[in-house]
Amino acid sequence: MIKVGVIFGGESVEHEVSIISAVQAMDKMDREKYEVIPIYITKDREWYTGEVLKSIETFQDLNLVKRYAKNVVLISKNGRFILQGKGLFKSIVKEIDIAFPIVHGTNVEDGALQGYLKSIGIPIVGSDVAGSALGQDKVLQKQIWENFDIPFAKYVWFYDNEYDEDSDEIIKKVEKLKYPVIVKPATLGSSVGIEVAKNREELVAAIENACEYDEKILVEEVISNLKEVNISVLGNHASQELSAIEEVISDNDILTYEDKYIGEAKKGATKSYGSKGMASASRKLPAKITKKEEEEIRDIAVKAFKSLNLCGCTRIDFLIDDKKKKVYINEVNTIPGSLAFYLWECVGKEYTELLDDMINIAIKEYKHKISKVHSFESNILAGYTSLKGAKGMKGKLR
Repeated sequence: MIKVGVIFGGESVEHEVSIISAVQAMDKMDREKYEVIPIYITKDREWYTGEVLKSIETFQDLNLVKRYAKNVVLISKNGRFILQGKGLFKSIVKEIDIAFPIVHGTNVEDGALQGYLKSIGIPIVGSDVAGSALGQDKVLQKQIWENFDIPFAKYVWFYDNEYDEDSDEIIKKVEKLKYPVIVKPATLGSSVGIEVAKNREELVAAIENACEYDEKILVEEVISNLKEVNISVLGNHASQELSAIEEVISDNDILTYEDKYIGEAKKGATKSYGSKGMASASRKLPAKITKKEEEEIRDIAVKAFKSLNLCGCTRIDFLIDDKKKKVYINEVNTIPGSLAFYLWECVGKEYTELLDDMINIAIKEYKHKISKVHSFESNILAGYTSLKGAKGMKGKLR
């Protein structure tokens, strides 16, 4: 039986969304194939494990985590991946075979967590460091897509210090775009810190709000006659599978955090989850779009997925000018809310099967990567005794 360490939480404004996504996924994993081991990262970056972390009720009182779960660190030891207690005796609490990050946002989804996991050598479900970092940065995505002739809305970006130093120049630069514009923190998700500005006064307020969350700010022209649609891509660089396409419904100018995660909870969502995560958003599934639009979205989704070196199950969001029938890519989500399982159910792939596919892809990716040369057995420093040129150093290597 494969021991799957599901990692979630972390120091991120999307912390609670990650908990919802992870609890949903753990509940749906095939227990005949996998031993599911929850690994929760608190907002102050402490790691915990324990069966109690599989229940959403535990997180309604975080004191329960410290009381009933074990405080651990994840280490590599003699080829094994160990969750080791942080107490005096550093006992082995659990061993895992593969890491399954179900995290959202900065400090966890952006390659930071993936970098640590890669450094200890454990197989990872989902995108690697590069794909995770690119998938989190909405500006870098566009700069790469430009080379692939992938269409996106006109945009301007800048750093917060540039705005602090010369806000008039930044505003002048932004106003070369047409109002209304949408202002976004460049490396956040779940619509956190995003606002639409219809004039200069609203623009200034929106930029100042975005700067509270991020140092890099993105401003885009709002697409007229807007229809928002999403598709999920499952696979790696060698092969990709596509889900159904959804049309997302919102009463607001943009799909908000509340639309995505809170709306259904207000209506009395399931007792076990409160909110169903992204599965609770209002949607038309499948989307009411033309055959030509569907083909274009599917083609662009594959190009975007491969261009960013993505892996696992991602969600790619699109904007359509419904009058001009023009499609624009919006952004990618390397670890989407609820892992976009609802998009796969529509094409006959149940959540348990989706999770199984993600784990199998990760195992194949791991085997492929370890077949490559990463270091040399020879040591060019063997017998090296001269330190000439090493300023300020004395003595010789023995």
